[in-house]
Amino acid sequence: MAANRSRKLVRQSRALGLALTPKAERYMQRRPYRPGEHGRGRVKESDYSVRLKEKQRLRAQYGIREAQLRKVWDEARRIDGMSGENLVELLEMRLDALVLRAGFARTISQARQVVVHRHILVDGKLVDRPSFRVKPGQVVQVKPRSQASAQFLAAAQGQHASVLPAVPEYLKVELEKLRFELIRRPKRAEVPITCDVQMVVEFYSR
Repeated sequence: MAANRSRKLVRQSRALGLALTPKAERYMQRRPYRPGEHGRGRVKESDYSVRLKEKQRLRAQYGIREAQLRKVWDEARRIDGMSGENLVELLEMRLDALVLRAGFARTISQARQVVVHRHILVDGKLVDRPSFRVKPGQVVQVKPRSQASAQFLAAAQGQHASVLPAVPEYLKVELEKLRFELIRRPKRAEVPITCDVQMVVEFYSR
């Protein structure tokens, strides 16, 4: 089952032109084109398909369902400021996204699994919802009983650094202690995702 999921993520990565896992990145270095019989051919994309693809790229990088993304979009529109930037900032404040940014996991799916399996504390309280929104000033850490496991020992030694972007400035990370604090609300320019957010705004505003 894990192998099937891995293959699916590789195919999805090639279709979106975006490596979603370290394995997909290695594979795409050898085959940097879309999957399928006509993957190497030129495709003339419509305006709709371009916007749809950007929306799919954003959703894939956070590993969420369409209904979840739509819910956050509706919230982003109601907040003062630019809707696209609000959308990314709200997504980035998800617990699983920040667990990934802090280096506690290698991929967003692994970060979600870490949360769901009840390894994460927020301000000392157990949280097992990946969609939990962390607020500025809150401290997130791996619970003490879990810190001795192999996956977290590897994380504490910085072994995921080679496959992850640099820790963004809105996080204060103490990796050896497996804890971090969200210092402030993220800014779109700092969030390490690949997406033309304006295209996503136009997709939902059509």
